[in-house]
Amino acid sequence: MSQGSIFGKQFCVSTFGESHGKAVGVVVDGCPAGLPLSEEIIQPYLDRRRPGQSAYTTGRQEGDAVEILSGVFEGKTTGTPIGLLIRNKDAKSKDYSNIRDIFRPGHADYGFFQKFGFRDYRGGGRSSGRETIGRVAAGAIAEEILKSLDIEVLAYAKAIGPVECTSFDEHEIFENPLYMPDEEAAEVAEGFLKKCMERRDSAGGIIECRIRGLLPGIGEPVFDKLDARLAYGMLSIGAVKGFELGAGFEAAQLQGSENNDSFLMRDGEVAKRSNHSGGVLGGMSDGGELVFRVAVKPTPSIGREQDTVDIYGNETEIEIKGRHDPVIVPRAVVVVETMAALVLVDGILSDLSSRMQYVHDYWKKKENQSVPQI
Repeated sequence: MSQGSIFGKQFCVSTFGESHGKAVGVVVDGCPAGLPLSEEIIQPYLDRRRPGQSAYTTGRQEGDAVEILSGVFEGKTTGTPIGLLIRNKDAKSKDYSNIRDIFRPGHADYGFFQKFGFRDYRGGGRSSGRETIGRVAAGAIAEEILKSLDIEVLAYAKAIGPVECTSFDEHEIFENPLYMPDEEAAEVAEGFLKKCMERRDSAGGIIECRIRGLLPGIGEPVFDKLDARLAYGMLSIGAVKGFELGAGFEAAQLQGSENNDSFLMRDGEVAKRSNHSGGVLGGMSDGGELVFRVAVKPTPSIGREQDTVDIYGNETEIEIKGRHDPVIVPRAVVVVETMAALVLVDGILSDLSSRMQYVHDYWKKKENQSVPQI
């Protein structure tokens, strides 16, 4: 029984650790041998979700430095399990002592207590957003695999609270602390967040992800549809409350003649005139740009007084102290991006066994390889 900490079938990741424990990390099993990999390659991904980057993230000061424990030799993966560790350096557990017997509204406290009979009240323990460090570290490896296949995964903040991007400049994404592709929208969103912080409140938003270069046929036609696996992966992120692909819920208001993407030939290849499908048809990639969005809820830890109950059934009030993000979206952008990479690599590796021709091609190459002398 894994208790839900393992994701993937061919490219399998298992995260471990608690927010205020000694460390968090992940084991990656199924990564092919020969991929160039080092701590320096993984670290930039972790730096994007690292706390303390701006006024809109928690003040917790963590370097989030990754250590590779296994599975890499002389700068390349060996094909064996890759162990990655990130030590917790700035946990302040005493900040949570006042809530040890109180259920925080919007958190996993109540469900965790009912399921296991106890809970780690120090920052949420296993239910903390800090668990996503393991996903990002593993997803960094997946992204490196995708880059070697000329597949690009790009995520960004499409909206912060009521402020939505009306233009798209890919280069602007990394020029503002909110990771928005619209400079004007980012400025308005910053003003909105400052007002939220003054009220000791928080905000949510929408993250959009675009995937380019994906060949058609990735995914399965029934339970393991590509869009189903993406939805599963995205909704496993603690703050995500909604998922839509392509036209999404807007498709319900369209007619078939409007929603269908007409096929045509372009430069000798099958293409589509539009992309309401979001790049997936019948559970399999259709060769178009894959586009999906996730809805991220407001940070549940807020400084305002809230009504709640304690573990003894008494009604009480709570004011959450400690260091918390006024908005989760900016740091969650890389979580969504790397989680998508994990889904894609798992699907691509699974696709290698979809045709006997692929098996024959592999075996013929194997036969023609020179055998090293021992």
